Amino acid sequence: MSNAPTTLDGLTPGTWSIDPTHAEVSFIARHLMVSKVRGKFTEFTGTVEVAEQLADSVANVTIKTASVDTGTADRDGHLRSADFFDSETYPEMTFVSTSFDGSTLVGDLTIKGITKPVSLDVEFNGVATDPWGNDKAGFEAKGELNRTDWGLTWNAALEKGGVLVSEKITLVIDVELGKQA
Repeated sequence: MSNAPTTLDGLTPGTWSIDPTHAEVSFIARHLMVSKVRGKFTEFTGTVEVAEQLADSVANVTIKTASVDTGTADRDGHLRSADFFDSETYPEMTFVSTSFDGSTLVGDLTIKGITKPVSLDVEFNGVATDPWGNDKAGFEAKGELNRTDWGLTWNAALEKGGVLVSEKITLVIDVELGKQA
């Protein structure tokens, strides 16, 4: 028998949309195997259809691949190229959840036309009402994936061993959702 909650305190059934001004979809990769490079996507949309039974809820997120931002124009251009996201051919990546138990969100992530399952650890930060009477909910999610599973295989071998860019990528998602009327 599962100990998963059937509800999250204050999160009522209905459509909740990501507020992009209070959200971040980011990632971390190792560079030269010794440091971390952080990046984010600046254009994304998404909704969570909260069901009466939490396990029946569904999250849908769409991210514009050309909106990748690591703070370095040349690197961002390389990430948009066919070596990585191929943003011209594949302008969007998507995530559609398949299960949620209150602490783990599992879903199908599609990048470059390849769909694979991912699992994210989720922290529910609660529900609040803003000064204008709008209900807001906060979530943080984190998970790891192997970028080569989605055809993001470009790399360069290092003279002393290792590679330029890690295959393991950490996803970090921090979102505020607004309840739709």
